[in-house]
Amino acid sequence: MYLLNTYARFDFGFERGEGSVLFDAKGRDYIDFASGIGVNSLGYAHKRVVKTISDQAGKILHSSNIYRIKPQEKLAKQISKMLGFKTFSFFCNSGAEANECAIKLARKYGATNFKYKKFEIISLANSFHGRTLATLKLTGQDKFHPEIYAPYIDGFKFYGSIGEIIENISEKTVAVMIELVQGEGGINALDKSEVKCLAKVLKEKKLLLMTDEVQCGVFRTGEFVTSKLYGIKPDIITFAKGLGAGVPIGVCVSKKEIFEPGDHGSTFGGNFLATATALTALDELKKLKKSGKIDKQIEIFNENLDELCAKFPKVIKQKEGLGLMLGLVLHEGVNLADIIKLAAKNRVLVLKSGTSTLRFLPPLNMKKSEIKEGFKRLQKALSEYKI
Repeated sequence: MYLLNTYARFDFGFERGEGSVLFDAKGRDYIDFASGIGVNSLGYAHKRVVKTISDQAGKILHSSNIYRIKPQEKLAKQISKMLGFKTFSFFCNSGAEANECAIKLARKYGATNFKYKKFEIISLANSFHGRTLATLKLTGQDKFHPEIYAPYIDGFKFYGSIGEIIENISEKTVAVMIELVQGEGGINALDKSEVKCLAKVLKEKKLLLMTDEVQCGVFRTGEFVTSKLYGIKPDIITFAKGLGAGVPIGVCVSKKEIFEPGDHGSTFGGNFLATATALTALDELKKLKKSGKIDKQIEIFNENLDELCAKFPKVIKQKEGLGLMLGLVLHEGVNLADIIKLAAKNRVLVLKSGTSTLRFLPPLNMKKSEIKEGFKRLQKALSEYKI
């Protein structure tokens, strides 16, 4: 292969998809409980998404952000409307880029709104915020800070709890970034009362609360933004993954207009293809939510996970997560990688989170029949695991 060795890949891949099912070169079907790590929010070959991409390709895919892009403007307005308060959006291509933008927004805010410059950003242990040098350092896991990539950018700290974060806010602190449900940290949903307390403290100090909703946003936990479930209105929110239904897109959304022309930019970010597709995806997801189908899927999926917990108590310790961002924490000594391999052998796709959690991020429009078949295969896989 002529690829850099950055992924521990399975020795198979896919040629096409339909609904929440993928097919390999031999025509074998795989039930997808992973959705491309939360990206394919509407599954595969969704008719409206396909039509939008096709129609847009026949018009214009890309111009430049030095010209007006109407679907980008419409998407920014739609996001603001769905949040329920006035916001300003910067569009990019990924979650890491959205978080880079959030870092720069916070730093400019800290340099222009206080007598002495504030620049430090605090995150939470077990968080994950991206693979760039800055977002790696913002990530609250030491394993993502190997010496080979040093020196890192200064101005980032992380603590083990929200209480510790509050205690360690200093004169240098300008912002705190949190994932309300930690995607790489064990599908850990933060405590609502603690998050509200943090929001109150930051507001009193005129500091910024930033929520990384790259994975938990865009209806993944049942609402457009997980922060709604927590009863907070962050100063900055980042989205990506499911927003484009498979087309790369990221967005950093701010309650404050902080940037000026030249402060930041992106060549590809927010182009016609990405924003037109995201508008269609949001429209379809809103319909699913309004119809009650997302809430029903959450109910069915959780019932099936509870059944697995009851049937395999020696393998599964407990269930974690919110909505359709869910995890099964395995007992100490149970090999997570082996479980995932057995699932793949039985043609159902699941993910890992941390060192001991089986992660589920299914498409948000998954059919009952697909869920039923997926859990049938997963039960078989778990029954094959030798303790």
